Amino acid sequence: MRLSDCHNFQDFRRLAQRRLPGPIFNYIDGAADDEVTYRQNTASFDRCDLVPNVLRGVGEVDLAVTVMGQKLALPVYCSPTALQRLFHHDGERAVAAAAAKFGTMFGVSSLGTVSLEDLRRAHVNPQCYQFYFHKDRGLNRAMFERAKAAGVNVMMLTVDSITGGNRERDKRTGFSIPFRLTAAGILQFAIKPLWAINYALHERFRLPQLEGHVDMGRGTMSIQRYFTEMLDPSMTWDDVAEMVRFWGGRFCLKGIMSVEDARRAVDIGCSGIILSNHGGRQLDGSRAAFDQLAEIVDAVGDRIDVMMDGGVQRGTHVLKALSLGAKAVGIGRYYLFPLAAAGQAGVERALTLMRAELERDMKLMGCTSIADLSRANLRFR
Repeated sequence: MRLSDCHNFQDFRRLAQRRLPGPIFNYIDGAADDEVTYRQNTASFDRCDLVPNVLRGVGEVDLAVTVMGQKLALPVYCSPTALQRLFHHDGERAVAAAAAKFGTMFGVSSLGTVSLEDLRRAHVNPQCYQFYFHKDRGLNRAMFERAKAAGVNVMMLTVDSITGGNRERDKRTGFSIPFRLTAAGILQFAIKPLWAINYALHERFRLPQLEGHVDMGRGTMSIQRYFTEMLDPSMTWDDVAEMVRFWGGRFCLKGIMSVEDARRAVDIGCSGIILSNHGGRQLDGSRAAFDQLAEIVDAVGDRIDVMMDGGVQRGTHVLKALSLGAKAVGIGRYYLFPLAAAGQAGVERALTLMRAELERDMKLMGCTSIADLSRANLRFR
């Protein structure tokens, strides 16, 4: 199977599975507990039908949106995700370059494998920084100051990951950083030698956002221990309000799911919220973001930019979310599997397919701009 044979999310997933060692593939593909929420994220879109209008003169389609003050040529952005250079040796560099080519936003994780400064110097398209709240308040402040100095456009605080989710696939393979693989996990690496060759021949794997603060290189700190020992589960709204004031710019909370929390985000001055259950990787059994979207848009959508992520595999999924009132939609696995399959070329092909689907489906809906989408075009089963 070649990249040119990939025409949708499942094609990219199959190609990534062929190329990645099992433990790494399952790290991307897996979720918490029984993975119910992971499956429901995509299934939620199937419970909603599109009702198109015809004869509307849709020769040209404008897909541009403005969200949190950032102008995007597409209504989708590449959500920040961890450890990308494990999936392909170019990692975040490939994703940032592809996002720049398509004029959309990309995110850098605190657990990213390329420095946010390197990416900011290389690209001018909007960049957000996904941040975890640490017990060490001095570390929090230092990371904020670093992001400010780098010119990050949007600070994105993840609020649903104050401790790690129960990801049982990783436990079975022994996946961790540093690697502590089980016998079965080691065998999976042995039968995919090309990954190991690429990993060995390219630059050393690093977590540059955490260098100087966390030593993961000599086995003293694993990713799981980072979540359980360094992050602060006692974080409160007062802590977040202080961070919003200190940042002084566009500030977004990722992981909001209730109307009450959405209203609190407005009250403390956030610019945006992202409805998200972390791709089903944290609290299994939690509600799909798409199912919660209308309720939250109705409550706060006139005062704050509401976005969502989780389960997005098609352009029609994006159009349904936008029709409910989302300002933009985040994608994660949708670009991670193409990244693993073919690096920057894979991400670009995935975004090309997404843009083509959006343009075609907007025409079929009778809409020339995102502003034309509304709930009048939706019916729920």
